[in-house]
Amino acid sequence: MAKNSHRQVDLDNFDRKILDILRCDGRISVTSLAQRVGLSKTPCQARLKRLVETGVIRAFAALVDEARIGLDHIAFTEVKLSDTRDKALKEFNAGVQQIPEIEECHMIASSFDYLLKVRTSDIRRYRTVLGEKISSLPHVASTSTFVAMETVKD
Repeated sequence: MAKNSHRQVDLDNFDRKILDILRCDGRISVTSLAQRVGLSKTPCQARLKRLVETGVIRAFAALVDEARIGLDHIAFTEVKLSDTRDKALKEFNAGVQQIPEIEECHMIASSFDYLLKVRTSDIRRYRTVLGEKISSLPHVASTSTFVAMETVKD
């Protein structure tokens, strides 16, 4: 199966347990993972490899405390496009990929077209990102911003 395939991968209870553990501790050793899952090391390692190769596990990454590095301002930006034909959507999507402050981008079934999660150092920086980057993306007709006051659950 191709890595970028959107077909669902069949998972058993061992696979699901591996994923649950890795979600909490991505740095766990294969030996410790195998013990917690109830498998020996070799089958656990084979399952882990298959989960990576099939794209179930997309990457291993560090979870950064953004507040500790001065990036704790979060804004959610609704974006309405002037054109929603396939070519316009692709152009907008490609533009979003080039803006590092946009952490997430979701196409929405609503009165607007996209919802962006934008992370910056403060409201002034957000205003610059909105005015110079997001508003300049292809086919943006309007935006609306909601500033997060507190993150309850990440």
